[in-house]
Parts: sequence; C-alpha cells; structure tokens
Amino acid sequence: MEWLLNWEWFVPLMMFSSFFILVFLGVPISFSIGISTIISASFMLPLETTMIVSGQKIATGLDSFSLLAIPFFILAGSLMNSGGIATRLINFSQILVGRIPGSLGHVNVMANMMFGSISGSAVAAAAAVGGTMAPLQKKAGYDPAYSAAINVSSCITGLLIPPSNVMIVYALTAGGISVATLFMAGYIPGILMGFGIMAINYVIAKKRNYPVSEKPTLSLVVKYALDAIPSLLMVVVVIGGILGGVFTATEASAIAVVYTFVLSVLIYREIKLSDLPKIILDSVVTTAIVLFLIGVSVAMSWAMTNADIPYMVNELLISVSDNLIVILLIINILLLIIGVFMDMTPAVLIFTPIFLPIVKELGMDPVHFGIMMIFNLCIGLCTPPVGSALFVGCSVSGVKLQNLIKPMLPFFAILLITLLLVTYIPQLSLFLPQLLGI
Repeated sequence: MEWLLNWEWFVPLMMFSSFFILVFLGVPISFSIGISTIISASFMLPLETTMIVSGQKIATGLDSFSLLAIPFFILAGSLMNSGGIATRLINFSQILVGRIPGSLGHVNVMANMMFGSISGSAVAAAAAVGGTMAPLQKKAGYDPAYSAAINVSSCITGLLIPPSNVMIVYALTAGGISVATLFMAGYIPGILMGFGIMAINYVIAKKRNYPVSEKPTLSLVVKYALDAIPSLLMVVVVIGGILGGVFTATEASAIAVVYTFVLSVLIYREIKLSDLPKIILDSVVTTAIVLFLIGVSVAMSWAMTNADIPYMVNELLISVSDNLIVILLIINILLLIIGVFMDMTPAVLIFTPIFLPIVKELGMDPVHFGIMMIFNLCIGLCTPPVGSALFVGCSVSGVKLQNLIKPMLPFFAILLITLLLVTYIPQLSLFLPQLLGI
C-alpha cells in the first residue's frame, strides 16, 4: 500500500475519486469529467493556467475535419428514426428468422443489427426497433421484461457493425489507423454478438414455448424485401464508397444524410418537410452533447498525460505480468468497470492513450485492440447508472429498471463469453481487413 502514499499517485487519485464522487452525486458525465480534470490539474499548475489550458484543450480537441462525420451520422440516424426504416427492417427480419422458435425475439435482434448498422446508434435502435417490437411481443405472450432485455442487449450490435461514430473517435485517438480498416474489422465481432444473443433467445424461447410467427406468403416476402432493399443499400453505398476510395469516412457521412433524406422524404414519404426543423434541432442538441464530451475528454487526457498516468499504469500492469493474455484480461476487467460509470466516447478518448501503448508493446494489433475495447464498452451501455441503451429500452417497453436486471443476466453472460472470443482470437477482427488488403 506504500504506492498510495506516494506523491506521484496523488493526482491520479484526486482525478478519479473526484470523478466518481461527482457521478454518484448525479452530476452529468461531461461536467464530472471537466471538473475532475480542473481539480487534478490544479495540483500540477496554477489554477489560472489550468483553466486557460483546459479551455484550449477542449477547443483543439474538436479541431478535426474527421469529427465532422459525427454530426452528419447523428442527423442521418435521426432521419432514419423518423423515416419508417425501422418498420421495414422489422418486416424484412420476419422473412429471415420468423420461422425459428422465439421468432419475435430473433426479429428484434436482426432488426437491431440492421438498423444499428445503418444509423450507427444503439440508442436510436433501442428506441425505434424496441418501440415497435414491444407491443407485438406482448401480444404474442412474451414477458415484457424479457422482451426489453433482448432489445437492450442487441441494440449495441450496431456500434460494431459499421458505420460507427465511436470507431471514428478511436481511429482519431489511436492515430495512424484507417477508419475503413476499423469498419471492416467490426463486422464479424458484431455479427457474432448478435448470433450469441439469438442463441440464448432460442434456448429460453424453447423452454417457455413462445410461439413461432406464421409463414408469410410469397407476395408478402417479395413486398417486405423490396421495401427493405433501399434502406439496406445505404450500407452498400457508404461502406462501398469508402473501401473503393470514392470518398472518405467524413464525406460518406454527408452522403448518408443525403441518401436518408431522399429515402425518408421522397421514397418512403414518412417525413414531411415541416418535420425537418425539429429533426435537425434534435440532432444539433445530440451533437452538442457528444462534442462537448469529446472536448472535455481530450482535456482530461491531457491532464492524465501531464501527470504521467499512462506511464504509471504501464509500469503497474507490467509489474503484475508481461503475458499478453493476463494483461488483456486485466484491461478487460478495468474497461468493464469503466463502462459502468462512463459513456463510450469519453472512455475511448481517455483510456486509449493509456492502454494502447501497453498492448502494442506486447505485440497486439491496434485494430484488434480497438474492436476489443469498443465491444467491451458496448456492454456498459446496458448497465446502470449511465447505460443509455438500458434506460431507453426501459422507457419504450414500460418496464421498470429493477425488473429488467434478472432477464438481462443470460445475455450479459453471452456478451462476456463473446468478448473473450474477440479478445483472444485476433482473426475474428483482422480476417476481413486482411482479406481486403486494407
């Protein structure tokens, strides 16, 4: 315990203790990060200097062309959320998995995988897909808490199946990593996550004897497929354009907005021009929250670097073991704890500079580490006290949080098992990028 009394550990202890105290007091995450940064940095620099430098770091942290992708993808997600895309993807999912036991649960997972991959937002998927599926599952005799658990645990798949905002943030933080490479690396882990949840749903549905959907007619199959194709083509346009070198990830986000606008307003006609001001305003508010989180996270990262925290953590972990298997297990445990209290974006910005140099030194590919980290932090979106997907899932299903914990446990178990597979089998992440030569 002597290291606790060492002055070099005083600043890290002040930073993290003040952050967790503020979170437990109910202070918003972004303000908790900013305040704890100023408190800890003030022990290293004069208060006036700390305030000036922190402000500069927040501003410079947002001065990146690549970050323009975030507001565009958020706007595209908002348009999708209101544009009737979720309903069409749910209908299409019924064609694919509607005849498997626990069919409505599988439809929920498949729709979340497709909608999440198109919108890049777990919260949007939980709201759009869950809001539509909850009444259907209740009518079919599903336990509402169980239905909500399926929705919450599967909505996070879209953060691994591209396009994904958090992958763009990781690429910027890690430095020198292609967004296209990260996008392709996320496909197999994201699909594996979804199939794992479907496997648990299959077992539970068989045990509870949940009904199977009626076999659709050929005309219905054709109708649902044709309705869904324009939505699914957006992924082909965005990812295909990036891989083909037609446009960058940032430019692809603008293409996604134009494509979604045409799809929702002109083809599906679910959005009226009079609805656009509210959709844009909601997107601006969400963008402001995300970008402020990014700014204060960059400031905290600066304070941590100034206090030599990455070096100290490196020394501490290496003193425990120099075995990559053990180090990855420890990092995964730490990230799971971090994900409970911190949103994904600031967690990636703050802890990538700490953990990435350690695993790179031990021979781990930074793309593989990025997928592992994002997968891990996705689980935090399903846990209180800051799990945004969890609270949205409760809201759209009308299920109280305390009633959702027990049904979530089997899904947490499969998510952790899948996380270990992604952690210790690098080819799950690296196969597609290597196959495509990127």
